[in-house]
Amino acid sequence: MFRIDVMSRQPVYEQIISQVEQFVLTGILVPGSQIPSVRSLSVELSINPNTIQKAYSELDRRGLIYSVPGRGCFITENAMDILSSLKRKQIGDLEKLMYELVLAGVTREEMIKCMDNAFMLKGDKKND
Repeated sequence: MFRIDVMSRQPVYEQIISQVEQFVLTGILVPGSQIPSVRSLSVELSINPNTIQKAYSELDRRGLIYSVPGRGCFITENAMDILSSLKRKQIGDLEKLMYELVLAGVTREEMIKCMDNAFMLKGDKKND
């Protein structure tokens, strides 16, 4: 389920956080889903358990997971809402990037095609 790119400049704990967020956004992990234990993920990925714990602590701080002593960590009921809200805040960054692309000569049609491709990857037919 989880994959770590050892050549990435992104720290391992951030890669784990990003993957959990992506799994929630794509519906792979739904509210109440249990995520792998620190120990099992550490063994599976050959990573120091402290690194996994750092990622899980940050996910808990963000309200995306909660832990049940003796049972493990689970996806919160409102994880999707939290992530949707965070992603919507990135629209300003996207607008700035689009402006820079326009200045660089990228056409409206190229940007629309790119946006359409993103919706197609998601499988969203209602935006066709």
